Amino acid sequence: MKVLANDGISQSGKDALEKGGYEVITTTVAQEQLANYINEKGIDVLLVRSATTVRKDLIDTCPSIKIIGRGGVGMDNIDVDYAKSKGIHVINTPASSSHSVAELVFGHFYGLARFLHQSNRDMPLEGDVSFGKLKKAYAKGVELKGKTLGVIGFGRIGQATAKVGLGAGMKVVAFDPFIEKANLELDFFDGQKVNFDIKTISKEDVLKQSDFITLHVPAQDGYVISKNEFDMMKDGVYIANAARGGVIDEVALVEAILSGKIAGAALDVFEKEPKPEITLLMNSGLSLTPHIGAATEEAQDRIGTELAAQIIGILG
Repeated sequence: MKVLANDGISQSGKDALEKGGYEVITTTVAQEQLANYINEKGIDVLLVRSATTVRKDLIDTCPSIKIIGRGGVGMDNIDVDYAKSKGIHVINTPASSSHSVAELVFGHFYGLARFLHQSNRDMPLEGDVSFGKLKKAYAKGVELKGKTLGVIGFGRIGQATAKVGLGAGMKVVAFDPFIEKANLELDFFDGQKVNFDIKTISKEDVLKQSDFITLHVPAQDGYVISKNEFDMMKDGVYIANAARGGVIDEVALVEAILSGKIAGAALDVFEKEPKPEITLLMNSGLSLTPHIGAATEEAQDRIGTELAAQIIGILG
């Protein structure tokens, strides 16, 4: 059995598959050459992340494929229902990267709240000649403790992010059209556990109450956050999108930053990946990362080993 991990796989996942008797190929094949490569090599399992798409035409062209695996949560780059209709197993790893995304969101929030994204640009340029000026410019930070964290999309990643917020001393409010409540258990180093019952509220109430807002929703038609939603928010709110590009109206976001409605925003995903708009890249009110939410060593190990276990469980 041959596995093509076209967007890569952790060494632990590769080792587990090879131990199970699978040949693992980690060559990255260009999208336009993928069908030919799969057919030439007789690939049984195709593993992807977000870079490779698996659409109807690829599925029809490659009859050898038995499993399509997505390292991560969202599967909007795969025609899942069509693949299943052809008898192909479609798997993903919904829980493996939840905490890594949550930590990235809070990395951005802490950085925005204390202007780290700006001072890290300015200190190398002016720190030796304008230290006092920079100190004054960045001396009006805010603390997260005691603030309200609004979570839009309260699935696994949203709940993981809420846990980090609770650990930071924040109040959590959440909206999800499919989830009424969730029990969040915080585990501590000494074995203690603390449970929080969070009941979801309306999207409008989350927008109105929150000091920090984080999005954890799937790709969809239309924006989840646009001008109307920005208008509902408190003045000086912070917002982060580490979910999918296209769920925030980026034009409206820039306008909200310029008007002062938004104190700062974090984007890990963009409407036009891999070429984000220059107006975003040059905006000092934005803290930016290149779609690295799940890109921790720990998360990639979990993703690889979980994919391997599922593949071996299906094919033996």
